[in-house]
Amino acid sequence: MEQLGDRVRKLRESRNMTQTELSEILGMKTYTTVSKWEKNENFPKGKDLKKLSEIFGVTSDYLLVLTDSPHGKISDSNKQSEIATVYKQLEEPRQKKVLDFAQEQLEEQNNPKGTVTSIFDKLKAEEENPEYTTDYVEGLVSAGQGVFQDDNLHMEVKLRVDDIPERDKYDTVAKVAGDSMEPLIKDNDLLFIKASSQVEVNKIGIFQVNNQNFVKKLKRDYDGSWYLQSLNNKYSEIYLTEDDSIRTIGEVVDIYREN
Repeated sequence: MEQLGDRVRKLRESRNMTQTELSEILGMKTYTTVSKWEKNENFPKGKDLKKLSEIFGVTSDYLLVLTDSPHGKISDSNKQSEIATVYKQLEEPRQKKVLDFAQEQLEEQNNPKGTVTSIFDKLKAEEENPEYTTDYVEGLVSAGQGVFQDDNLHMEVKLRVDDIPERDKYDTVAKVAGDSMEPLIKDNDLLFIKASSQVEVNKIGIFQVNNQNFVKKLKRDYDGSWYLQSLNNKYSEIYLTEDDSIRTIGEVVDIYREN
């Protein structure tokens, strides 16, 4: 059975658009969110669903697989089907929220003591006031000329829960200083890092070279020499030699940016 992710992928491919290009149009920091949508591992928020509809010129009902017509809308007689379809696409924690809210509505209906709140108003309120969690930034990494490790940095930050990876996906958080990894990574972004002594070629990682921390893409030249590459072509590659003190800290698994 076709799902939302299948339709997003087909619409994107019909425009010859990459996941990265779609992410940039949506104002997202990485392609991972779009990738999760297309794998049906995650579900777009209301504002993202609306943007997708506008980008591809289709209705939200079409994206939600509530109609087979790209410009069609479901009729009122199909409301129960709509609720069931959306519910099935939600992750289990979100399904519980829907059930809890539905139970509240039923209780208010059976025991009216005031105005019943619309579910859309509640979801909008949650979107405007997202849930936050606390984490700690343990270091600075350079997207530029290098920054020295500061072992005393232990800065508390509040992060939007919906915009960070699951806790078992990363080991530490670092803050970016510089613009050498733009447009993907920008100055003051936070990086979620999975600790590892090795990073695969063409992956973005955190590297300590001569006691300076860098966020760069690991590359290998035709002659076998290793170097660190910036995404911003204003910056030169950093070639690594036997005389350098080099330590791989880990791989960047996600990026967080303040709105």
